[in-house]
Amino acid sequence: MSSSAARRVVITGIGVVCPLGLALDDLWTGLVGGRSGVGLISSFATGGIPLHHGAEALGFTGDIADFGPLDGEKKKAIRKGCKVMCRESQMAVAAAQRALHDAGDATTHHAPERFGCVFGSDYMLTLPDDFTAGVAKCRDADGRFDFRMWATDGMPQLTPLWLLKYLPNMPASHIAIYNDLRGPSNSLTLREASGHLAVGEAVVTIQRGAADIMVAGATGTRVHPMKTVHALQSEQVATGDGDPTTWSRPFDAGRHGMVLGEGAAVLVLEELSRAEARGARIYGEVIGHAARSAADRSGIGRRRQAIGLAMRRALEMAAVPPTGLGHVHAHGASTVTGDREEAEAIGDALGSAAAVPTVAAKSHFGNLGGGSGLVECVGSILALRHGGLFPLLNHEATDPACGIRPARRGDPAGDVFISTAVTPQGQAGSLVIRGWRASA
Repeated sequence: MSSSAARRVVITGIGVVCPLGLALDDLWTGLVGGRSGVGLISSFATGGIPLHHGAEALGFTGDIADFGPLDGEKKKAIRKGCKVMCRESQMAVAAAQRALHDAGDATTHHAPERFGCVFGSDYMLTLPDDFTAGVAKCRDADGRFDFRMWATDGMPQLTPLWLLKYLPNMPASHIAIYNDLRGPSNSLTLREASGHLAVGEAVVTIQRGAADIMVAGATGTRVHPMKTVHALQSEQVATGDGDPTTWSRPFDAGRHGMVLGEGAAVLVLEELSRAEARGARIYGEVIGHAARSAADRSGIGRRRQAIGLAMRRALEMAAVPPTGLGHVHAHGASTVTGDREEAEAIGDALGSAAAVPTVAAKSHFGNLGGGSGLVECVGSILALRHGGLFPLLNHEATDPACGIRPARRGDPAGDVFISTAVTPQGQAGSLVIRGWRASA
């Protein structure tokens, strides 16, 4: 077994499903072209709620073609398996298959026992339609729901494998089964922080010698009949008049809440010498990661403290001083208090180096739930490869309380970036990634 210090972990495959498209080029051209993924919500009726716009991954229809190039047997298995997957699981599998294809012949160069999967997700909720037939069977003579009839008349109307669609461990299970991944496997449910933590766990798994290659990803949606209502009840969500494509505006003085979206992203992480031996294309190296949590005694998240601690630890692990960063990819939810707390945390962690350019891809597609963080990381990985940053969409004037320097068109991306994600409950994750040109 190699020592941790000798086992460097690089990124050899990337896959995304997001409101800007299903291909890496779609994501990149959307970011640099200032395209918004926000539009009218089409997946469910919004007549009863005060929100009618969101960022849906419209390019993902669930058709087998959306899962990328597949051989005949795998195509057949995934098409059949989609019947027991909710949309979040389907997006997860699609992003994973696209990432594995992007990684080339990785599966033929690694024993299945040395190939694992760690996948993060948001909390998963059933759709009201799953219960419609059962509820209809439990109406009394006056048309009112009689709960006493549910066990005998209502429950039998549910699809027998209904629960399998919504278990948060199913994305990792499906991906491992379809690709014969027999190595370490885990599932994390830490909302927006899930993707960062999944990458961190996958890196540690490789470094300690338990695997040579890992699929690390996350999936989520906030565009959902129940989750949308939950967000409207518990978080600051942008609503109102005007052009909804301008509503997501992280750190801007005129921001008034987050936009809700959906998406998934996957990184294939591989031990460096194994990747080089098979001639893999390398996007970058994960050189630092951290997870921290902070909350008060009432359970209210202390986001400033959590983000600051995670950023400092990730930079310490990476042995990168704040001045060595090319840019920061912020969580940037576009909420009034959330952005201020995050900006304060960036200042706490970076000091005077907080003047490095800050980007936030949520300005293009809002909060994708569990999938947000990694989709955003992919945007920054692509920026390293292209050498330049995409500006903050919709940013007109920085909130004086947010001491960040918004990225401008033409800003260099640098060689290293740090990405952060945080939940309302104060769970935070950070990743430090170095572009391969800088380390080769």
